[in-house]
Amino acid sequence: MPKIIGGSLQEHREQTRHKLFAALSTLMTERGFDAISFADVAAAAGVGRTAVYNHFADKEALLIGFITHETEQYLNSLRRALDGVTDPVERLRTYIRAQLGLKRVFHLAPGPDLRAVLSRNSQRRLRDHVTEVEDLLRSLIADAVEGGALPDQDIATTVALVSSCLSGRQVPERDPERGRAIRATEEFVLRAVGAAISPQSMRAAPSQVPGERGIARVGTTRADTGTPV
Repeated sequence: MPKIIGGSLQEHREQTRHKLFAALSTLMTERGFDAISFADVAAAAGVGRTAVYNHFADKEALLIGFITHETEQYLNSLRRALDGVTDPVERLRTYIRAQLGLKRVFHLAPGPDLRAVLSRNSQRRLRDHVTEVEDLLRSLIADAVEGGALPDQDIATTVALVSSCLSGRQVPERDPERGRAIRATEEFVLRAVGAAISPQSMRAAPSQVPGERGIARVGTTRADTGTPV
């Protein structure tokens, strides 16, 4: 019988899943998704190969599980960062900074684009997670327009353009370049959506951004908008 990690079977299962997710994330920075096997993931996680099958039926299910977990954690941390922020422009700025903090592991991974190796069902499920994030952006922009902080605009188009801009932006890891890149991107996006911003508001871009996680822009696109996932 395998050794139980944690104080209960449920805790053991959760910790094992987290170890598998961490192993997958690490492996995806080293090689393409198509070059990773369950045995590779098990070895990197320090668990038996059968343990992987106890949690996920196949490699695509593992990827979907990881993205689901990371998306939930990211959205929770972003919502916490938005709590107490009432100014519509500052709420949008918080979203921008959080997006800039995403580590695009899968987008930068070697090997074929995920569109070439994932089933259509898996691609659709990945797009569903992008929709969750974009729905939050849509609500932030809609609230800002309704409150008069932004001019009237085609919100669907604005969401697609802002998402494309932020998903393709790579932020340097070290200051002072990192701070400058964050400030420049914030200013570009806020001006693009019509926000009135002052020079003083652009001086305090932090090196650390809210919601900074290992979730990634996966190499596929939204079918309706062309927004990178």
